[in-house]
Amino acid sequence: MDPQTTGNKGNGWALLPFAIFFILYAITFATTRDLRNMPVSVAFTIATAVAILSVRRTPFPERLRIFSKGAGNETIMLMVVIFILAGAFSAIAGSMGAVDATVNLILYTMPPQAIMAGLFAAACVISMSMGTSSGTVAALAPIAVGISGQTDIGPAMILGVVIGGAMFGDNLSFISDTTIVVTKTQGCKMTDKFRVNSMIVIPMAIIMVMIYIFMGRDITVTNEVAFDSADWIKVIPYLVVLITALAGVDVIIVLLTGIILSSFFGLVSPDFSVWDLTLSAKTGIVSDMGELIIVTIMAGGVFEVIKYNKGIDWLIHILTRKISSKRGAEFSIAGLVMFTNFCTANNTIACIITGPIAKDISTRFELDNRKTASLMDTFSCFVQGMIPYGAQLLIAAGIANINPVEIVPKLYYPFLTGIAATIAITLRYPKRYS
Repeated sequence: MDPQTTGNKGNGWALLPFAIFFILYAITFATTRDLRNMPVSVAFTIATAVAILSVRRTPFPERLRIFSKGAGNETIMLMVVIFILAGAFSAIAGSMGAVDATVNLILYTMPPQAIMAGLFAAACVISMSMGTSSGTVAALAPIAVGISGQTDIGPAMILGVVIGGAMFGDNLSFISDTTIVVTKTQGCKMTDKFRVNSMIVIPMAIIMVMIYIFMGRDITVTNEVAFDSADWIKVIPYLVVLITALAGVDVIIVLLTGIILSSFFGLVSPDFSVWDLTLSAKTGIVSDMGELIIVTIMAGGVFEVIKYNKGIDWLIHILTRKISSKRGAEFSIAGLVMFTNFCTANNTIACIITGPIAKDISTRFELDNRKTASLMDTFSCFVQGMIPYGAQLLIAAGIANINPVEIVPKLYYPFLTGIAATIAITLRYPKRYS
């Protein structure tokens, strides 16, 4: 089927690269029972090759141009810059002792059973203030990994806590890109969208805090912290990072501030030289984040090829062809946002692409635009918080040096939001907006 002649129905085969990606992981798990045996970069390299080969009746140089257009777009490059800064900050802060000092402060002041609940709440607040889940993960993941090293909480588990809180804030923040996009495209006020959205997800967040407190009852600290043994001055870089994040400062500025302060406090101490600084930055950028940068660039290119092959048009056609009720219309919008997010690995882009279509469906079936906006944002955050090639999981996995797929089973809060939003459609909740 030629993608240029399929019309509005699109081309389902265009989604083959993503099918191959997940088939590779399914085969890996079936044969080895260990998903770490399939590096995400290898899986995406194969998916990239399939994507480029899938472009029919087009010269090979033109296929590469299409791929490169997506790989180098503005959003992808911004994510790469964030990855570079996050890797440098994490490595420098770790080498000069800021992470250890911050972890010791948390372990000294907070009872072990409250660690996961406290970290989840902190991620919620910071993400709401910053308006970015990836920036929140970049700021908190090094602390989370440090806590994991001094307790019996696994790195995947504690990173799942941080990512869950980050997605909560991304979903509800007034300055989140997704909130701005869905309210503009659906024509509703941010305060109205927040009100409806809160009714759906805040109960899940409260349940999650209770679950984390219950799970934390058996947590033990492997290294007890004495007040006199900690170098508390090294906490300053992280305190400033968290304060600026809470103030809603742009994530790039937050990370640059963290790098500068970590470098300064490291260099004034006798056991940290300029060469330690440069080597740490190199390790963080190349060793920790190198693979993730490659995956992000390839994902952007693969999406551009899928869009060129009319894979997104096919999704729209499939999900909107048999709508017959308000409930069906809301499920169609949810499916449209989720599948687009699944392909783009970016919830903001997913909402931009599907916004006008969702508005058309909403108008035709007389849906409440406040609920439509809330469902779009919630389902996009649900998918964004679960996909192993999204920015949030890639940043966390890079800092912890683990496969992002390992984190997926620990993402309890994003999973709960997906359930809550599905129930909201099924039961026509909230009644006033349904």
